Amino acid sequence: MPLNAPRSAAPAAARNANVWWLLLLLLALAVPFQSVVYPVFVMKILCYALFACAFNLLLGYAGLLSFGHAAFFGGASYATAYLCTSLGVGPLAGLAAGALVGVLLGTAVGAIAIRRTGIYFAMVTLALAQLIYFLALQAPFTGGEDGIQNIPRGELLGLVDLSNDTAMYYLVLAVFCAGFALVHRVVHSPFGEVLTAIRENEARATSLGYRVNHYKLLAFVLSSGLAGLAGSTKALVFQVATLSDVRWHASGEVVLMALLGGVGTLLGPMVGAGVVVTLQKYLSGAGSWSTVIIGLVFMACVLAFRRGIVGEIQAWLDQRGRR
Repeated sequence: MPLNAPRSAAPAAARNANVWWLLLLLLALAVPFQSVVYPVFVMKILCYALFACAFNLLLGYAGLLSFGHAAFFGGASYATAYLCTSLGVGPLAGLAAGALVGVLLGTAVGAIAIRRTGIYFAMVTLALAQLIYFLALQAPFTGGEDGIQNIPRGELLGLVDLSNDTAMYYLVLAVFCAGFALVHRVVHSPFGEVLTAIRENEARATSLGYRVNHYKLLAFVLSSGLAGLAGSTKALVFQVATLSDVRWHASGEVVLMALLGGVGTLLGPMVGAGVVVTLQKYLSGAGSWSTVIIGLVFMACVLAFRRGIVGEIQAWLDQRGRR
């Protein structure tokens, strides 16, 4: 029994350490820093970090690789943009509508995609995402290749003017914290344990009486809803919704963020999103070479950190705890 105690304590200690690091990070983000770092840049990182966390919930804990998550991210951004621009909806209602659109799209796509597994699941999600892309391109209210521009940020509860970047930043931070708290709760719930069991051995989970497809569909819907929330938040931050949000490149970027940070870890997608967005910002002057450089960085990280950046750190901490 004493031999087993350190083994069970090590993962718990690592999880507690992750929680403390997360709290310190959120505390640091809550401190006013607008005179040092451009707030819109940090808001972009937070939007993509929520997007990556939503994707990681599906891949890292349910074992489902989706190549079409940009459909929910971009579809929700278009919905929020249209409601806020044409109907004069407030920012909170726009965010809620974007999350709802992500849930509805996720329900429709997931109901079809979960009938397949492995690479076939990934290809079905990609095909359906391309369908949504062409709808966004051809629909009369999306603005075609120009997208929907000049989206009003509005006022929060009629009190706070969100045209101020500082005020908008704290709203984005609150949205990210709420989304991440939901992911954390799902992962550490009995539902999350069942998802992990399905990922590890789907046949055994089925033999135990779990309705595997229902769990997969619910995980897919949760992930798409959070991705929609991230997309609608980004639309308000940049006041524009374009085809780049729904294009398949966005699906590839979120896969890159999750793998780079560490699939199956809570902090990994945040780190991956921060690295990718920072590289895109500082390599923007390199033109098409920026994609090549980011690809080389990704290859180097995959070779050096096979579990991702956070995954390797957690493995090192677990090894030290066992010793």
